[in-house]
Amino acid sequence: MERLRSGILSGSRATVAGLVLFALAILVTVPEVSATRYTVGGNQGWTTNVNYTIWAQGKHFYKDDWLFFVYDRNQMNILEVNKTDYEACNADHPLHNWTRGAGRDVVPLNVTRHYYFISGKGFCYGGMKLAIRVETPPPPPSASPINEKSSAPRSTSYRGKFFLPAVFAIGAAWDAFVRFW
Repeated sequence: MERLRSGILSGSRATVAGLVLFALAILVTVPEVSATRYTVGGNQGWTTNVNYTIWAQGKHFYKDDWLFFVYDRNQMNILEVNKTDYEACNADHPLHNWTRGAGRDVVPLNVTRHYYFISGKGFCYGGMKLAIRVETPPPPPSASPINEKSSAPRSTSYRGKFFLPAVFAIGAAWDAFVRFW
């Protein structure tokens, strides 16, 4: 009986090890996600006396990035409005109220378009307004062409991309073979 229990436990350990190897192989081959979380206003946050036009200048906001608003939850809010209401600081008909009450709210930028944010309660007139344009992310950089006169063999450029995943795949296949045969 003890031998049977030991065999079952070692088989389950082998299965877990195989699953771990398989998961690692998947993680190695999945491309990196590059969404960025921007803290609106940097260290000052979402507050008065910050020029958000200057803060946003030079930044590229891409689809699937995030805006992180840090503010005094007892006084301020985050309202998404249209361009006309943004320019007039009109908080009467927001498109969306992103205020959740914690003073630390996140806005997903999941559509490529212009976004307009203001703080109501009169704070917009003090400069608490942000307009950004969300763009489609640029394509990943293409590989540079291989120089035919290079002394390095071609296979070295592919070794790093395929060697580790191949080792994991072979290990997982071997584990499955040992487990079931």
